[in-house]
Amino acid sequence: MLKKRYLFIMVASVLLAYMLIEPYWIETKEITIESDQIPAQFDGKRIVFISDIHAGDFFHQNRVDSLINQVNALKPDLILLGGDYVDGDSEYVQPTFKSLSKLKAPLGVFAVLGNKDPQYDTLEAIPQHGLTYIGNKGTWIKEDGSRIRLGGVGDFNNGVQLLGYTTSVVSTQDFVILLTHNPDYFPLVDKSKVDLVFSGHTHGGQVTFFGIWAPSTHSVYGNKYRTGVIEEGGSTLIVSNGIGTTILPLRFFARPQIIVTTLKKI
Repeated sequence: MLKKRYLFIMVASVLLAYMLIEPYWIETKEITIESDQIPAQFDGKRIVFISDIHAGDFFHQNRVDSLINQVNALKPDLILLGGDYVDGDSEYVQPTFKSLSKLKAPLGVFAVLGNKDPQYDTLEAIPQHGLTYIGNKGTWIKEDGSRIRLGGVGDFNNGVQLLGYTTSVVSTQDFVILLTHNPDYFPLVDKSKVDLVFSGHTHGGQVTFFGIWAPSTHSVYGNKYRTGVIEEGGSTLIVSNGIGTTILPLRFFARPQIIVTTLKKI
C-alpha cells in the first residue's frame, strides 16, 4: 500500500512538473495554404500569427521580449496579432506593446482585441507603438501591383463584428484573410467571400487529455474549434493554441504556438 502511495506521488509530481514546463516550450507550427486566388506576387509569402500572450504575473516581460526575437527570426512577410495581449491588467499594456513594437514585417503588423484586453488602454497603445488596429476594418495588402484583402472584427464576447468593412469591396477572385480573436465567430463568416481566418482564444484547451480532448476550451462548440486547421464551406480556419496561459500557469499537451502560414498559388 505504501509503495502504491509513493508511486502515485511520484507520477503526480512528474505530471505537475511537466505541466509547469510546457508553457515555456513554444512550438513553431508550419502550415501551407494553397489557392488559385493567391496572386503570384504573394506565392511563398509567410504570415506569422501569434495570440493570447496574456502578459502579467505568469508571463513576465523577459518572456515577451524572447517571443519577439523568436518571431523576428522567422523573417515573416506579414504579422497578425490575435488579441489577449495582457491578462486583464492595464499596467502590463504599455510594456507589452513597447516590446511588440519591435516586430518586423515588410507587409505590416496588424492587431485585433481579445476578451481580456483593457479596451481603452489597448486601443491607445496599438497605434502609439507603430502597429495597425484592424478590428472592424479592412485594408488591401499590396505587393508589386497585386493585392490581397486583410480584415478583422471585434471580439466575439465583448465587441461587435462588422465583417462588411472587409468584404464589401471584394470580388470572388480576391484572396481574403480575416482576423478574429474567437473561433466561435467562424460559423457566422461569409465563406463565399473569406478564404482564410485566424483565431486564438481557446489556448488549445490548455490542459488536455493527451492532446485528444479538453474539458474546457472557452468555446460554445466544445472541442470543434479547439486547435489546428478546420475547413468549412470552402473557407479555412486556423486556431492557435496561443502563447500564454490563463487562471493557472499550466499546460498539458497543448503547447504554446507561433503559427507560420505560407501562401502557395496553385
